[in-house]
Amino acid sequence: MNQTFEITRTSRKILSQFLETYTLDQLNKIPEGFSNNLIWNIAHVMVTQQLLVYKLSGLPMNISDEMVNTYKKGSKPETLATQSEVEEIKILLSKTIDQTEKDFDKGIFMNFEEYPTSTGYVLKSTHDAMVFNNFHEGLHIGIIMSLRKFL
Repeated sequence: MNQTFEITRTSRKILSQFLETYTLDQLNKIPEGFSNNLIWNIAHVMVTQQLLVYKLSGLPMNISDEMVNTYKKGSKPETLATQSEVEEIKILLSKTIDQTEKDFDKGIFMNFEEYPTSTGYVLKSTHDAMVFNNFHEGLHIGIIMSLRKFL
């Protein structure tokens, strides 16, 4: 699992750099032809990781229900993110992965509800969820790289 967490941390560093590089207006802009923006994609990957690992394990997540509802699969930006929300997301990008790794080390993930992903792959354990999460984050980094060309 060490490599899996290192890959996730690399992904999160890339995502954090987008938060540092782009203005609040750029983070919130939805380019023509797209259904979301940079900040939605960045927060969405964090929310998805928490849902896949904690919620499917029947454990409390390390993020608010409001954040989940705002950035979960099937949602779209309804309001503009504020600078304080961007700062919170930036902190949570690393904090949530640090906590997940600690929780893995403690062995708290005892149960897991199997989950068929939209790709057709069925997650059967928290280990599967973390590995799949890296694939998912990579997809969204690709989307972010496309979005930024239109800012």
